[in-house]
Amino acid sequence: MPTLNGFNANEVDPNFAFEPIPAGKYLTVITESEMKPTKSGAGQYLEFTFQIIQGEYKDRMVWARLNLDNPNTTAVKIARAELSAICRAVGVLAPKDSVELHNLPLVITVGLKKRKDTDEMGNVIKSYDKKDAVAPRTPATAGDNSTPPWKR
Repeated sequence: MPTLNGFNANEVDPNFAFEPIPAGKYLTVITESEMKPTKSGAGQYLEFTFQIIQGEYKDRMVWARLNLDNPNTTAVKIARAELSAICRAVGVLAPKDSVELHNLPLVITVGLKKRKDTDEMGNVIKSYDKKDAVAPRTPATAGDNSTPPWKR
């Protein structure tokens, strides 16, 4: 039986499920990257963890999976193009290791997409830009009447 070394739940705030962040542009850095096997085992994808570094959603995470090793050549082509966009956004055009892309600011454009496995809405990264190319903005605020209150 695993030992919990004196853990006391009274001393730690509980972790609640996070709702997806609203669609918009966010200033981020890549904090982690790892090659993982695909569900079928026929390939591998490179998973990036992006951490938002400013604004209302500071410290929230968004993930991207790039199918760099896959029997589907179209999936590989898309993944390589996405990796190229990430490299250009952070200014590292020929990385030898994904860690070279870590902790360099870039702007990601986040959208919402229904997940096939749960039918719940989840975040998807739609584009990557240099931090100075696009002024990141947080999604609609309370004063913006074009977005319903439950989506702010």
